[in-house]
Amino acid sequence: MKDPYLIATQKWIETVVIGLNICPFAQKVFDDKRIRFEIENSKDIESCLETVVAEFEYLDDHTNVETTLICYANYLKNFNDYLEFLTIAQVLLKELGYESIYQLASFHPDYLFAKTNEDDAANYTNRSPYPMLHILREESITHALKHYPTPEQIPEQNVAQMRQLGLANMQRLLSHCYLT
Repeated sequence: MKDPYLIATQKWIETVVIGLNICPFAQKVFDDKRIRFEIENSKDIESCLETVVAEFEYLDDHTNVETTLICYANYLKNFNDYLEFLTIAQVLLKELGYESIYQLASFHPDYLFAKTNEDDAANYTNRSPYPMLHILREESITHALKHYPTPEQIPEQNVAQMRQLGLANMQRLLSHCYLT
C-alpha cells in the first residue's frame, strides 16, 4: 500500500497545482515522472535539514529528476515553526553554494501571506495537505520563464483565481486530497 502522505501530495499536485494551473510548468514534469517525492518522518529540525541537504545532493547526481517535494509528515505543523525552518533552509542553501543552482518554494496547510486574513482564499496558492519544501532547479525555472508569455503575472492570476473560486471551494479541493 502506498504511503498516505505520498497519495495526498500527488493528489494535491494533480487536482490543485495542475488542475487549477497554479504552476503552468508542473503538468509536463508530473507527466514525465520527473518529480521526486520524499516523505520525511523525523520530528526534529536537524533531521529535516539533513533531508534538505541530501536532496540537494540527490538532484546533483540525478539530472533526470527535475524537482523534489519534501513532505514533512510529523513535524512543522505550526506555520511559524515552519517559517523559521524555511529561513534556516534558505541560509543552508546559500552556505552550501546552491543559491544559483536550486530554489526553495514553500507550502503549508496554514500558509498565510503577509497582509492577508486566514480566510482569504488567496492563501491557497501555497496551501498544501502537509508542510512541504519544494526544491526546484534554477536553470529549469529560467528556461521555463523564457518560454512563457507574462511570467510576472502568474502570482496575481493565481490570487485572482483562488479568490474567484472562494474559500469554501478551495477548502473542499484541499480536503479531497486526503484519504478517507
